[in-house]
Amino acid sequence: MGLAAALMAQLPDAKVKRDAPFQPIPFNHKLHVSQGLKCAECHPMPEPGDFATYPKAATCMACHISIKTDSPHIQKLAGIAKEGKKVQWTPVYRIPDWVSFNHKKHMGVEGVTCEGCHGPVATRTELFREKDLSMDACMQCHRQNNGPNGCLVCHDQR
Repeated sequence: MGLAAALMAQLPDAKVKRDAPFQPIPFNHKLHVSQGLKCAECHPMPEPGDFATYPKAATCMACHISIKTDSPHIQKLAGIAKEGKKVQWTPVYRIPDWVSFNHKKHMGVEGVTCEGCHGPVATRTELFREKDLSMDACMQCHRQNNGPNGCLVCHDQR
């Protein structure tokens, strides 16, 4: 088996929808979005903008210091925040290490939204991988939005 085939065998098929993975704390995106939260408020993109990060437990506790404090899940979150630790979220979407993707650059393109790659997160009580993040899907999006499609646009030169 060649190197590329061995590497691809380690990743789940990007075209296949997946069930919601186990999360250490249940999180209802639909509820939180209905309260007016925007994606980037909880998922900041520190420079250079390659990754949209997970919120710090302290960020969540800014509201949950007084909201739903009797919930065992919020109590667990409060303990994590107090210890200064990170919630060990299970990623829903993951691209291979040899693929470069910059969230900030994509969000600067007219018509490109978080939902385009992540699905209608604002309507979900649980997140699952529902969008195709294969190379073919990315290239199709680039064609539709007049983006570049050269190999080195997305693939690290090795």
